[in-house]
Amino acid sequence: MPETFVLIHGAWHTGEDFETIANILRDAGHTVYCPTLRGNRPEDDRSKLGLEDAISSVVEFIEESDLTDIRLVGHSYAGMVISGVADRLEKRPRRLVYINAFVPLKGQSLNDMVTPDYAAAFAAIAEANNGAILLPFEIWRENFINDADIALARSTYDRLNPQPYRTFTDKISLQRPLSELSIGKSYINCQQDISLPHSYPWHPRLSERLGLFRLVEMPGSHETIFSNPTGLAQTIWEAARD
Repeated sequence: MPETFVLIHGAWHTGEDFETIANILRDAGHTVYCPTLRGNRPEDDRSKLGLEDAISSVVEFIEESDLTDIRLVGHSYAGMVISGVADRLEKRPRRLVYINAFVPLKGQSLNDMVTPDYAAAFAAIAEANNGAILLPFEIWRENFINDADIALARSTYDRLNPQPYRTFTDKISLQRPLSELSIGKSYINCQQDISLPHSYPWHPRLSERLGLFRLVEMPGSHETIFSNPTGLAQTIWEAARD
């Protein structure tokens, strides 16, 4: 049965990075949208925009497009975004799908869920770059796309754009815990994802905050969006279907 997907990209990315996966889903008969978050657009001032700007940009997109009964998918940082969107538009999503994504508690920031070393590194990079963060290639290659060869690691790194630091430090406003939302929830866990260390895991440390949820796992790094788009598209469907 054809469904409607809204795919929300993670930090340093744009909606275009989801287009390969979107086209696989479209070929299967689904309608798929891949908006770029406010804060990650070319004209955006990274020193001024924060988490609420990103959340409101998706809320506006969904409302202006009059989308309902949607499968709202978020990768990594976008877990913060889709959580905020669902809190504000609970009647529009049919299911939330988190892909190795942050699942915040009320009043938490992304930085509250990463290791102290990451938080310190983000702060230092932002201070040196007028409130914008871009990872060093060495971290991207080893921790984020460790299942790719060097050519793919380099070509994908060259696509990244600076991330507004405030999207990592702003505290999310939620009316109630995500576990209480009357929306289906799924969590995709890519098993070789070491962007957060396995001693500080995505699943189950963050996924269990969803309450009742569907777990779907697949092999791959944090950036299977690039290293295995076909496999990730299939996994997204398995996670999002009724």
